Amino acid sequence: MSTKKIKLIWDFRGPAAAKTAEHHVIHLKEFIAAEKLQLNITDVQHVNDMYSLAFLVVEESEMLKVRDALKPHRGELYNP
Repeated sequence: MSTKKIKLIWDFRGPAAAKTAEHHVIHLKEFIAAEKLQLNITDVQHVNDMYSLAFLVVEESEMLKVRDALKPHRGELYNP
């Protein structure tokens, strides 16, 4: 039985949204390595010229620790 995976999301809006989201992913990758998270899934989604998001996927068992440390804007179940 597989465990639930949670997609933690940071939303960025405005003309610098794409660059800001891409920069945020650099820090998410650093956090994954520093905290030795079970998963290494993080990326950017560019929705349009004024809205991009960065995300990090974590195991449900790690979600509270990561959420409290990184303060994502929202989260959802991850379905690849």
